[in-house]
Amino acid sequence: MTDKTLVQGNPWDELRSHTSARIALGRVGSSLPTAEVLKFGLAHAQARDAVHRPLDFGELDAQLREAGFQTLRVKSDAADRHTYLLRPDRGRQLDEGCRARLAEAPAAAELAVVIADGLSSIAVQRHALPVLRGFREAFAGDWANIPVVLAEQGRVALGDGIGEALRARLVVLLIGERPGLSSPDSLGLYLTYQPRVGRMDSERNCISNVRPEGLPYAQATHKLAYLAREALRLGLSGVALKDDSAMQAVSAGEAAQRKAVSQGTGEKPG
Repeated sequence: MTDKTLVQGNPWDELRSHTSARIALGRVGSSLPTAEVLKFGLAHAQARDAVHRPLDFGELDAQLREAGFQTLRVKSDAADRHTYLLRPDRGRQLDEGCRARLAEAPAAAELAVVIADGLSSIAVQRHALPVLRGFREAFAGDWANIPVVLAEQGRVALGDGIGEALRARLVVLLIGERPGLSSPDSLGLYLTYQPRVGRMDSERNCISNVRPEGLPYAQATHKLAYLAREALRLGLSGVALKDDSAMQAVSAGEAAQRKAVSQGTGEKPG
């Protein structure tokens, strides 16, 4: 029978249970334990798959239409995945034929939404639809006339050209982020006021690592809706637009609490 008093626990085990980061892996001599080497190989393979696996735009398009969204299909100037990975500039440029078609489409006077595959098709396939549904609930816009543009081989700046072609005041872009070894399916949300070709990264807002294991859908869509409303109200985005959505949530919670107290006591909160 083992004497439990002689067994020393690893204090890192509790910390590892709170994160998917690769910490406290242990060692065998000068190397890692076999189990950790195999886990690393699996994580690396999943990251590569996320980058190279093509997004099923047909399935996503059908899902969005079934959910009541109005969709359009475009592509960047990158003809294939190989070109997309070797020529990032091509992924930022809208195909000329697609630009002409968007220019003939009805103008998106307020908001246009773009969904691009980016560097993780898995992230878009898993999270784009639930995030967009949550955004629709949180943002009170004319969704019957808000176009959702599916962009193949797209990078973040592609949203600027799409928003400009659609004459939108604001563009929101959902895109698969560069995969990490513990997060191959992170979705990024980008928001740009008055989109046009040549916008700088400092002129847009970003909400990163959107996924159940990272930033949950509800929090992400709350932030996105807040930033969208403020961008339209103030006429700006980027470093000049601050994310005070957490303060808004606190204020709403305090107001609800005060209302409950006043209804329970019949007294006005002082």
